Amino acid sequence: MQHDSGILSQFSKHLFWDIDTFELDINVHAKFIISKVIQYGNYTDWKLLVKCYGINLIVKNAQKIRELDKRTASFLAIIGEVPKASFLCYSTKPSTPKHWGF
Repeated sequence: MQHDSGILSQFSKHLFWDIDTFELDINVHAKFIISKVIQYGNYTDWKLLVKCYGINLIVKNAQKIRELDKRTASFLAIIGEVPKASFLCYSTKPSTPKHWGF
């Protein structure tokens, strides 16, 4: 298992509070890492993510995230030059509706 503690340790600590980062492989767990950073990271985390994976791989993985918020998906669609409809969050509905409409 490949572990690059140098890269993972540079991300904000709150992103991976619930797991042991020594168990993460930056290649095998790319979707998981990308998901955490684009949903909960800050701008510094975003820049590091782009440096690690590049825009194309980030967008490709983000398209598979069902729970991605639509604002983030719209941003990624623009910078990745892909249609918004290619993101799962646009094509699937949650199994349980939200309680509040905002």
